[in-house]
Amino acid sequence: MAAAASDLLTGWCLFGLALLVILIFCWVYVRKYQSRRESEVVSTITAIFALAVALITSALLPVDIFLVSYMKNQNGTFKVWADANVSRQIEDTVLYGYYSLYSIILFCVFLWIPFVYFYYEEKEEDDGNTCSQVKTALKYTLGFITICAVLLLIGAFVPLDIPNKKNSTEWEKVKLLFEEFGSSHGLTALSFSISSLTVIGMLAAITYTAYGMSALPLNLIKGTTSASYERLENTEDIEEVEQHLLRIKSKCRDGRPLSSRDRRTLQQLEERLRTLRRRERHLESIEKSWWTKFCEAIRPLKIVWGVFFIIVALLFTVSLFLSNLDKALHSAGFDSGFIVLGTNLTNPLNMLLPVLQRVFPLDYILITTIVMYFIFTSMAGIRNMGIWFFWIRLYKIRRGKTRPQALLFLCMILLLIVLHTSYMIYSLAPQYVMYGSQKYMVQSNKTIDGQSRNVTLVSKDCDADAPEDQCIVTRTYLFLHKFWFFSAAYYFGNWAFIAVFLIGLVVSCCKGKKSVIEGEVDDDDSDMSDDELSVYYH
Repeated sequence: MAAAASDLLTGWCLFGLALLVILIFCWVYVRKYQSRRESEVVSTITAIFALAVALITSALLPVDIFLVSYMKNQNGTFKVWADANVSRQIEDTVLYGYYSLYSIILFCVFLWIPFVYFYYEEKEEDDGNTCSQVKTALKYTLGFITICAVLLLIGAFVPLDIPNKKNSTEWEKVKLLFEEFGSSHGLTALSFSISSLTVIGMLAAITYTAYGMSALPLNLIKGTTSASYERLENTEDIEEVEQHLLRIKSKCRDGRPLSSRDRRTLQQLEERLRTLRRRERHLESIEKSWWTKFCEAIRPLKIVWGVFFIIVALLFTVSLFLSNLDKALHSAGFDSGFIVLGTNLTNPLNMLLPVLQRVFPLDYILITTIVMYFIFTSMAGIRNMGIWFFWIRLYKIRRGKTRPQALLFLCMILLLIVLHTSYMIYSLAPQYVMYGSQKYMVQSNKTIDGQSRNVTLVSKDCDADAPEDQCIVTRTYLFLHKFWFFSAAYYFGNWAFIAVFLIGLVVSCCKGKKSVIEGEVDDDDSDMSDDELSVYYH
């Protein structure tokens, strides 16, 4: 008993350490991309807090899996202290932890982040009356609150009962699990709202993460063009534009006015010259910086990391494909949300995670690595593509130059993507997310002299055939499949994710090397910060 308490205390201490690491990471991450010229305290704190809540929520997944696995011994028997009441208390603690964090996420998404965004927008337009800025921000935020209220109302009364499909035994088991999960309308409303946000996160993951998984490793492998070479080309472009300008201006030396066509050309050339001179300053700064020299020195290491990341991306894609194929072949169909109890087609990650869980905390490390990988690849996708509203480009994400509004959008997107990572990890390793490393005892029969005799008890991995009182399903799994139509949406979203990844892989392979100042200076820059040299290059 004392040993069990000690192990649990160690687990919670590690979880507390993870929280500290998450907070430090969020602070460094936000400060890295924040504009030094347009820094805003409120938006910075909001971004750090929102991103931390999302990552802490994702950290509950391995905790949930560890707790259900820790209640059983390796031979499949329950530990002495893990009676029915203790097991239920542990499950409820994890469940209420999820709901508490999800409530905070709803608060951030529908109230706090929109309010801070609109408040800062009003502050830029009117630096005078603070009360007026607050009122205007609240007026716009009211629309988000209305959307949240509608989702909560729909979730409270949405019917969960689904007609049986050919009296499927598997679906009957799923319904029994839902009954255990509880029927509180308030918790159901919250579940529906979070699931709606998770669908939006799925769309963001399809757009940004899938492309980033291909773009990030290939950019590391290909590297960037030389700063000195780009500077030489830029100098030649400047000389060419200046000569063109002189030729046009020479037409009006005798007092004759320029034609409308020449005036338009002159204006375009002057804008082009300003852009080229900004590029010149950036390239000069980068060429002299110690960071550039350091990056050139670790170039072989970047190639190794790029190869490793592309292997991981392919491993994820293969695992996701096999998992979806398993659902397509063995699930109860669309009306059940393509739910599969157990695994018929195994995949590499689903086999690896239960093995790692036997050596605590290797599975924590792998899950954390997966979440961080999704974050970094999502950031790579957002950085390469920018933040768009359909065909309209809203903001660019640039190191040390991101505006407060763009920073809030960035953290909102990452928050939604991290919400979707729980289902992504389930898709990659369904057996692990559902049962962890739990086993249960079964009788091994042996035939002797034509008679079947019970000789011994053997342990077997928990699956859909296990007795209900022998294997404990994680709260994460039940939450992910509370609404069958969301599960169906996630299923089709996984196919779209695979397709976008393959398309992004082809596009990234066909593209050449990136410029060393990719995205730093553009003619259509909407960040209004091209004249600001990044502090990272000094």
